[in-house]
Amino acid sequence: MFESFGFETLTAPQAAVILALILGAAFGVLAERTKFCFRRGLVGDDNRQAMGVWMTALAVAILGTQLAVAQGLISFDDHRFMAADLPVLAIVVGGLLFGAGMVLTRGCVSRLTVLTAGGNLRGLFVLLIFAITAHATLKGILAPLRTTLGAVTLQLGEQVSLAALPGGALTWALLLAALALMIALRSGNRPGQLLLAALLGTLVPLAWVGTGFVLFDDFDPVAIESLSFTSPYADTLFWTIASTSIPAGFGVGLIGGTLIGALVASLLFGTFRWQSFSSPRETGRYATGAVMMGMGGVLAGGCTVGAGLSGIPTLSVAALLALAAIAAGALSANWGLGLTSRSRGESGAAGKRQSQQPAA
Repeated sequence: MFESFGFETLTAPQAAVILALILGAAFGVLAERTKFCFRRGLVGDDNRQAMGVWMTALAVAILGTQLAVAQGLISFDDHRFMAADLPVLAIVVGGLLFGAGMVLTRGCVSRLTVLTAGGNLRGLFVLLIFAITAHATLKGILAPLRTTLGAVTLQLGEQVSLAALPGGALTWALLLAALALMIALRSGNRPGQLLLAALLGTLVPLAWVGTGFVLFDDFDPVAIESLSFTSPYADTLFWTIASTSIPAGFGVGLIGGTLIGALVASLLFGTFRWQSFSSPRETGRYATGAVMMGMGGVLAGGCTVGAGLSGIPTLSVAALLALAAIAAGALSANWGLGLTSRSRGESGAAGKRQSQQPAA
C-alpha cells in the first residue's frame, strides 16, 4: 500500500517517524489544553471532569478503531495484544506498580511529558528515571524479572478479544463507547473541552491506520502502532545515546512530537512555568514512583495510553486487564498515602502546600 501512494524519497520507516511527529504534536497540543490524564480522572481534585475528558477520547478511539477494522483497513490478529497465552501475573503486577507509581509522581507518563514541555523539571526528572527503568526492564538488568513474571500465563485460546464473545466486535465496541460517553456527558465539562478530547481520541485510529495500512510495505515493514509512551521512551533513550548507530522509529517521533506540541501550546496560551522540587523527601517520592512506573509499564504491556487509550479500542482482554490493574494500583496507593499522612499527622500548613502543588 505504501508504494501506491507515490512516495519516492522516503522509506516506510522514515515516513512512520514523520507521521509520529505529526500525531505527537497534535497530542501534545490537545493534551495540554485538556489536561488529559488518567490519574487525575481517578484521584485528582477535579476527577469527575478529568475522567470525562479521558472517556470522551476513549469512546472516539474505540469507534474509530473498530470502524477501520470493519472496513478491512487494519487487523490486530498478529498484534501482541492478541497473544493466546495471557501473561496474567506480569500484567497484574505491572499494572499495580504503574498505578501506584503515577500517584507518587502525581501524573501518568503522557501528562508528565506535557508538563515537562511546559517547564516542569519534576516531570523531566521522573521521565529520565522512567525511561532508564523501562529500558532496563525490556533489555537490561531487570529483564529476568520480566521474563519470570511473563512465564506465568493463562491460556485464552480464541478468547483473546471481546470480539470473540457473543455479540461480536460491533456490539462490544458500541457498548464500551456508550458507557464511556455516558460518563463523559455527566462530567460537567464544557462542550468545547469535550470536543478537544474527541479530537485527541481520533489520533488513536489515525495512528493504527497510518502504520497498519497507509505505510504497509512488504519489503520494508513497519509495525502497526498507535499512541503509547512506555516502549517509545525506552526507544528514545536508546536512540538519544546511539543515534549514529540506530535510526529513529515511530516511538521516537511520537515523543519528540508530543514535547514540541505541548511546548508550543504552553507558550501560546501562557501556561509555561518553571517548576522544581521543594524538598529532598519529595524528590525521593518522585524517584520511587518513576521506577515503579518504568517497571510496571513494561510488565503490564503499556501505560494508561498504550494499554488504555490505544489498547482498549482493539477490544483486547489483555489491555482491559492492564488498565483495570493500573486503576486498582492508583486507588490503593492514594488510599494508603492518605492513611499514612493522617497517621503521621501531616496536616495544616504542610498539607495546604501539597494540595496547592500542581500535578507533576
